[in-house]
Formats: sequence, C-alpha cells, structure tokens
Amino acid sequence: MQVKDLMTTGICGIKQDAAIREAAVQMQRADVGSIPVCSDSGEILGIITDRDIVIRSVASQSYKHSAGDIMSTNIVTVSPETNVHDAALLLSTHKIRRLPVVSGGKLVGVISLSDIAKKRVFVDEAGDVLSALSSQLN
Repeated sequence: MQVKDLMTTGICGIKQDAAIREAAVQMQRADVGSIPVCSDSGEILGIITDRDIVIRSVASQSYKHSAGDIMSTNIVTVSPETNVHDAALLLSTHKIRRLPVVSGGKLVGVISLSDIAKKRVFVDEAGDVLSALSSQLN
C-alpha cells in the first residue's frame, strides 16, 4: 500500500508572514496539531506544530513572531508513491507524528501516525512509531 492510499488531502497551509494566531486558529478549525507553511506556489517551506506555538512563542512570550519565525524547517517529506511501511519507518526514525506528502515540489497531503494506525494491517508499524515517540519523552 502506498502513502497516497492513506494520506489526508485538501491540506490548507499558511504563508510565512502569517501571524502565529492565524496558524493556531486554522489548526483549531481543522482539528489538527500541525499546519504546513507554504510559498505562494505551494512549495512547503516548513511546518508549525501546536508544540512549536507553545515552546517557541507562548513560553518565550514572543507573540509578535510570524509563522516563518517559529516553523520547523528540517522537514522530512515523502512522495505519494512511498510505501506505507517506509513512511512508518521514517516517522519512527525521526520521532515525528506527521509527514508532508510532496509531488512535483508541491504539498499534496499529509500522512500521520493516526492515518497509519486506522488500518488494521499497519497496527505493528503504528506501535513501533509510538514506542519511538515515547522514548523521546523519557
């Protein structure tokens, strides 16, 4: 099975100069924990997680920063044709919960740990990723 079979599409991104509040509002509306930061042409530049907002903005009381100021830029991405097992391995190796899916340099979706866990056939992979994430917290 490939990433394109499980990924979430219709992902809305925000621009680099967007206010952090805008990122938080969009995450709340979509009920997600992250939002990609994209260029006008749809190229992914970074990603902001709810944790980024708390750690890099709220905790430091830096409310005037833009999305570009607090986004993570060392992004691991996959293509729609990536095997789901390989995507799960990337999640585990990098201790992350979401992978932007990029085709032709443009964001086309996101595959998350929960997308993988919903398929019974990938329960072991989801468990491995959770294990890796748990070890990060300890």
